[in-house]
Amino acid sequence: MSNETRSRTTVTNIGVAMFTVADQDAAKEWYTTVLDFEVRSDTRFGPNGEHRWLEVAPRGSTARLALNPPMYDQPGGSSIGVETPDVAAEHARLSAIGGVDLDPAPDDSTPGAPKLFMMRDPDGNHIAVVEVPTGG
Repeated sequence: MSNETRSRTTVTNIGVAMFTVADQDAAKEWYTTVLDFEVRSDTRFGPNGEHRWLEVAPRGSTARLALNPPMYDQPGGSSIGVETPDVAAEHARLSAIGGVDLDPAPDDSTPGAPKLFMMRDPDGNHIAVVEVPTGG
């Protein structure tokens, strides 16, 4: 199909990323305690309320992270990037908590690359914490 005849998408935003987790309550506790995310949605659905939709997000973020029980696969293995104006301060904050699976503190050794570090949640999902300067 050529670009001239293809209609444009009506999609305007990536609103929800999804992680598979082994235990939604434990994941909720980790994201709200360690990353200081807020709960955006925690609802039951289905004929008998057997399913649960749980979303967390950084305060003020328009994007959310859904924490889902395994449907077709094992927990873990997904990844997202989160942004901060001070990656060193966030690394120090997380290091002070203790028990958080963090890579070493970032440095400026890779010219042109953003300053970042990787961490993992208890289910093995990867989170890239990337420095994004404020004020453009």
